[in-house]
Amino acid sequence: MATKKAEKEKLLCVTLVKSTAGCLIKQKRTVEALGLKKLHQSVTVKDNDAMRGMIHVVNHLVSVSEVEA
Repeated sequence: MATKKAEKEKLLCVTLVKSTAGCLIKQKRTVEALGLKKLHQSVTVKDNDAMRGMIHVVNHLVSVSEVEA
């Protein structure tokens, strides 16, 4: 019986580097949905299509780096 190799889960570290003041409501809510509340706060999220889409909406406000699990 074939066994699956345990693949490492890919993660992204997202940091809020610019304020949401003056941004669209959609962008403010997207930042909140990512779990970011304060400037220079970082969160680790799964690397999937949904998160990539959210990051794309606010890419001018955040900094993203890959993290090994």
